[in-house]
Amino acid sequence: MAGPTPAGHRLLERNDRSDPPGMMPRRRTSKALPALVALALLAAACGRATVDASGIPELPETTPEAVGELLAASDVPVALNVWASWCIPCRSEAPLLDRASSEFGDRIRFVGVNVRDSQTGAREFIAEFFPDAAIEHLYDRDGRVPVALGGGTWVPLTIFFAPNGEEVDRHFGVIDERTLALQIDELLARSGI
Repeated sequence: MAGPTPAGHRLLERNDRSDPPGMMPRRRTSKALPALVALALLAAACGRATVDASGIPELPETTPEAVGELLAASDVPVALNVWASWCIPCRSEAPLLDRASSEFGDRIRFVGVNVRDSQTGAREFIAEFFPDAAIEHLYDRDGRVPVALGGGTWVPLTIFFAPNGEEVDRHFGVIDERTLALQIDELLARSGI
C-alpha cells in the first residue's frame, strides 16, 4: 500500500509490526489504567455502609386519601417532604430538614413520604439521617401520593400546607436553607403562631 491510509480507515493502519498479517493491531496498555483502577476501587470503598436500622419500625403504608385526610385534619401547618433512599438529592437536604423539625416541630407538623422504595431502604435512610427527628414518616411504595398532590413523580419534593390542608407552596428539588426558612415563616404567619 503506497501513501497514507485514507481518512476514516485508521483501523487499517498497522503500528505494531509484530501482529500476524490480517489481524487487528494490539492495543497498547495505557499507563493511566492502573490509576483508573485504583480510583474505581477507592470510589467503591467510599460507598455507604449499611446502617443499623433495627431500632426503626417499619413505616406505616399510606394512600393519597389517607394523606389528604391527615392534611385536612391538621390544626397546625404541615411541611410534607417526598423522598426516597435511592435519591442522592434527598440525602443532601435531609440534615436541613432534620434541623428544621427539631427547631419548629412543636409548631409545624413535619411529614416525610417515602416513595418507590423498599421498607429496608427507607428504614436505613431514617436511621442514618433522621434517627431522632420530629418527622412523621409514611410509606408510599407506588408513589401515588405525590402524583395525587400534583407533584408528579419528582423527588425530592416539599409541599407546604396551612392548617386544614390548604396548599401554600411547593418546592421541586433540593430545598435550600433560605427557601425552607421563608416557607416556615409563611406557614407560621398564616397560622398566627
